[in-house]
Amino acid sequence: MTSELKEASSPARLPDDEVAAFIEGTHTNPFASLGPHAVGKDVVVRCFLPGATSVSVETLSGKDLGTLALRHEAGFFEGTVSLRKVQPVRYKAENADARWTVTDPYSFGPVLGPMDDYYIREGSHLRLFDKLGAHPVRHEGVDGFHFAVWAPNARRVSVVGAFNAWDGRRHVMRLRLDTGIWEIFIPDVPAGTPYKYEIIGQDGQLQPLKADPFARRSELRPQTASVTTSEIAQVWEDEAHRAHWASADPRRQPISIYEVHAGSWQRGDNGAFLSWDEMAARLIPYCVDMGFTHIEFLPISEFPYDPSWGYQTTGLYAPTARFGEPEGFARFVNGAHKVGLGVILDWVPAHFPVDAHGLRNFDGTALYEHEDPRQGFHPDWNTAIYNFGRAEVFAYLVNNALYWAEKFHLDGLRVDAVASMLYLDYSRKHGEWVPNEYGGNENLDAVRFLQTMNKEVYGSHPGILTIAEESTSWPGVSAPVHTGGLGFGFKWNMGFMHDTLQYLARDAIHRKHHHNDLTFGLVYAFSENFVLPLSHDEVVHGKGSLVAKMPGDDWQKFANLRAYYGFMWGYPGKKLLFMGQEFAQWAEWSEERGLDWNLLEYPLHQGMRRLIRDLNGTYRNKQALHARDCEGEGFEWLIADDSDNSVFAWLRKAPGEKAVAVISNFTPVYREVYSIPLPSEGRWREIVNTDAEIYGGSGKGNGGVVHAVRTASGEIRADLTLPPLATLMLEKD
Repeated sequence: MTSELKEASSPARLPDDEVAAFIEGTHTNPFASLGPHAVGKDVVVRCFLPGATSVSVETLSGKDLGTLALRHEAGFFEGTVSLRKVQPVRYKAENADARWTVTDPYSFGPVLGPMDDYYIREGSHLRLFDKLGAHPVRHEGVDGFHFAVWAPNARRVSVVGAFNAWDGRRHVMRLRLDTGIWEIFIPDVPAGTPYKYEIIGQDGQLQPLKADPFARRSELRPQTASVTTSEIAQVWEDEAHRAHWASADPRRQPISIYEVHAGSWQRGDNGAFLSWDEMAARLIPYCVDMGFTHIEFLPISEFPYDPSWGYQTTGLYAPTARFGEPEGFARFVNGAHKVGLGVILDWVPAHFPVDAHGLRNFDGTALYEHEDPRQGFHPDWNTAIYNFGRAEVFAYLVNNALYWAEKFHLDGLRVDAVASMLYLDYSRKHGEWVPNEYGGNENLDAVRFLQTMNKEVYGSHPGILTIAEESTSWPGVSAPVHTGGLGFGFKWNMGFMHDTLQYLARDAIHRKHHHNDLTFGLVYAFSENFVLPLSHDEVVHGKGSLVAKMPGDDWQKFANLRAYYGFMWGYPGKKLLFMGQEFAQWAEWSEERGLDWNLLEYPLHQGMRRLIRDLNGTYRNKQALHARDCEGEGFEWLIADDSDNSVFAWLRKAPGEKAVAVISNFTPVYREVYSIPLPSEGRWREIVNTDAEIYGGSGKGNGGVVHAVRTASGEIRADLTLPPLATLMLEKD
């Protein structure tokens, strides 16, 4: 039938000013007017379809309901149809050039419910990643995507994309007043569709188009739109791997981490980034062969600027498009787990960039950040700081940690720049920061956030690790929350990295005056559960590579570095090494190109890689070297005060296991008879000698065996040959 408009005074006819508001893009509540509505005994249908000159209506099953009258030439249609009750409808639109079909989004009810409102408002919703953002759903019998975004201070929020010609008038969302969440179900939107949010602030100003804070996929930079995507359909084959870590005490497991920047470990032959599948085929076997237990990626959540290495993230929920679709990353993790490799991600809740499409001033107000720049702006990085005291922001970040753990089976999160979160006066002068409620400089909201994040992640994902990059002496970083700690599993030992590199950079002749650089760390070595990092931060920005930091000629540089690695792998704490340092890359790391793999053609570089592989194998196979990494009873000094010779020796122990003695000589002097105490008489095997010829060394040593004898005084000692610039490890035979 053909519908006819009621008289102008009829309630079926929308007032002219409301029609004008739709056309001008200022209408804020389209669900109250568009779509089918009961008016008395009639059902009135209204739609706004720019470009259409005629529109007919049908049910979802295809039953014709009549045509609508053109109310305004901009594309506004209205009329009564032959429906007994309100239900979803579909439009057939046409103009002189085309015909198309549109399923009316305004004829569907909401997807979110009152319980979502309750938990969102409370800030305790732990499955926000299933509710906010864009999700494929079948709603009231129709397939499409449900979009939901938090913008409580917006006057209007619309979804825009190619499906509506990026026209913000077409898919204005429904505001849920209790939570400030805007939502809409848009039928027939396929996966792989770019979209953003168009937001008008309370002042009526149109904001820059915003990417979705909960987007699970993004466009490849320089494009910045979010992309609709299906739920990850990964068949996981990692039960054994996850069961092992869920039942293990990670403090007593060997953990040796290979830190990787995914964009520059290797490149394709044409210089392009490797895809996740290509990376899996190369990186996973390499790490297995090298004996690492975990791969740690610098941030891979979406970020706009390559030189930020991912630390300026604009899409916390989306694996960057640089390496392919999110499913590719899931396949990578699954492949790593199948061969026993863990995967850790750098995670950045400390700050976010101020790019126009990002979170800053999201709805025209300081929503995710503090409005006061003394609290909401980071002077070091020119970035915004999350408002950890706001329940919705708190939940956004906690949910993100849970999202990566659940959807991608991550083994761990290394949390970046924790110190900058903990201190309100971090990198600020007097007057540039706001004290807490007690007048102190501690960011109590950030403390609560970190404690809650750790509780929720560990509580729901047994076996996961959280690791803090925290550079101060904040107490209890890796202590349980219930004892007042922050609840991390581990903390980076920044003091070890600083002190040892400072010591090794000195000419050997001066080291005796700085002996304390290497002994002081044992004063606090067991105050936290430590990871010993030789990270990317030490080989960029003019700092040079590790081998380039070492003094002396080329042979001495390599010998120093080999001795240092032996020292570190024998030292209490889990291990982390940044890519390229395992084969002593000469050049400082650059994100713009792959590593210098051609160096492996040279014996010194190949020898260094062989040493790291053997150190990893020894560390993993000898419980004395890892089972008490975090406990003082696993360490005993043998020689701590021989500063004149720059020699250090200690014992690593574990209950019921053979002890391992570690001896480092940090001078280029060959010492043929050097006496050290040992705990028992007999033969001690030389299980590591960093001066061995296979590593590029001079081949000096003890022929594989050392004999410990009881002296006249009753002390047990062994006379060793100490190679120059070398570390030895001995085990009782």
